[in-house]
Amino acid sequence: MLTITFLGAARTVTGSKYLVEANGARVLVDAGLFQGLKELRERNWQDLPIAAADIQTIVLTHAHLDHCGYLPRLVAHGFRGRVFCTQGTQDLCRIVLPDAGRLQEEDADYANRRGFSKHHPALPLYLETDAFRAISQLQPCGYERVFPVADGMDIEFINAGHLLGSSYVRMRVAGRTILFGGDLGRFSRPVLPDPTMVAEADYLLVESTYGDRVHEPEDGGARLARIVTETADRGGKLIVPAFAIGRVEELIYWFRRLEAERRIPILPVFLDSPMAAAALARYRERLHELDPELQPERTDDKAPHDPAAHEPQSDRERHSREERDLCAFCTERFHVIANVEESKQLTASKAPAIVISSSGMAEGGRVLHHLKAALPNARNTVLFAGYQAAGTRGRRLVDGEKSVKMHGEWIPVAASIQRIDSMSAHADSTEIMRWLRGFTRAPRETFIVHGEPPAMEALSSSIMRELDWTTRMPEHRQTIELQ
Repeated sequence: MLTITFLGAARTVTGSKYLVEANGARVLVDAGLFQGLKELRERNWQDLPIAAADIQTIVLTHAHLDHCGYLPRLVAHGFRGRVFCTQGTQDLCRIVLPDAGRLQEEDADYANRRGFSKHHPALPLYLETDAFRAISQLQPCGYERVFPVADGMDIEFINAGHLLGSSYVRMRVAGRTILFGGDLGRFSRPVLPDPTMVAEADYLLVESTYGDRVHEPEDGGARLARIVTETADRGGKLIVPAFAIGRVEELIYWFRRLEAERRIPILPVFLDSPMAAAALARYRERLHELDPELQPERTDDKAPHDPAAHEPQSDRERHSREERDLCAFCTERFHVIANVEESKQLTASKAPAIVISSSGMAEGGRVLHHLKAALPNARNTVLFAGYQAAGTRGRRLVDGEKSVKMHGEWIPVAASIQRIDSMSAHADSTEIMRWLRGFTRAPRETFIVHGEPPAMEALSSSIMRELDWTTRMPEHRQTIELQ
């Protein structure tokens, strides 16, 4: 018997976890955290219907926390198997998982010191040490290579164009093929390649994050240029809460391009996220996996015959060059915040600047301090450039709330709140349908996952109407037998 149990991303966007069982083998595809609403976050503390030690293997589609962030919790509870992923995913997991564990420890400690947690004491979901143990179990594999993960189960990674190292997982088990779509990337966007087209699968899991929406049409950066310019004209700061891996790269690409085209003033661009800075370096190392337009722009070290390579440099000049070498597309006045003290100085500064800091939904990290300082001042702008899940601070801000709670304090909102959806790394409804039309035959069944109910229902209707495929929207923890 072949079954799949939907342990996450079922009628919600986050927490991707799919347990496949066949002939005694148990493989978990993705191990994601629930994020957003409190009732969803509380699921992270609930035991799974299977003991962690009974899972033989875990397979990751990519390194966003809603797909990999639960892994250290499983390791802490006894999972000892291998975790298969692409090389790019391993590189990013080495960054994001220890950071997630450290932030959870810091948040728990801060809550205990300030006394605003309902739990006494407040505890982290897992420790940084658990994250390092999880990293030691990662097993990187190349794209489009078939290899076994358990008895009778083979998988293959296919580039999804959503994030460095992102993939679909094509699983072959018991004579059937299951395609786990992970998160679907976008077509004709900078930085990342287009999602790979797939011809067939017996069963398909497809995300529906934007299943009921179409992204803003591409405007060549016109709206972003206007937001930057208007904020600078007011003498304010532009604060951009950004997903530390994936979104930061595209933001910097656009700021650099707009600078080069002289469509925005040359402003200091501060990256205040150690995790994002480390991820930029990984993107630079793996340019061959990115969009072709970036590959010729690799910033190699100067050749020995270049006289400039031997000229004396000041410490500031060397530091500036090191910052530029972090990526292939950094801006003229690009600065990486090196430590907490520099972050505090930047928060206190009133000078016009662009500040990019994680997290993307304003749920934690250094960006909260920047927001606390910037939100009460009408000169400033807060720009969200990605999906904001229900229940997050980001969602509340873009929905127009006039005050938000951070670190136990209510912060008034006077700053301009802006949102640009065109930078989303998730395919919209038209792009999902474009990808699905690449199938040469209909799957036996298509499971709609990774979306809020209205988006899932809209995508399901589109698929049935336009493709005449059979669809299903699984419930949380539902087990379905695959015929």
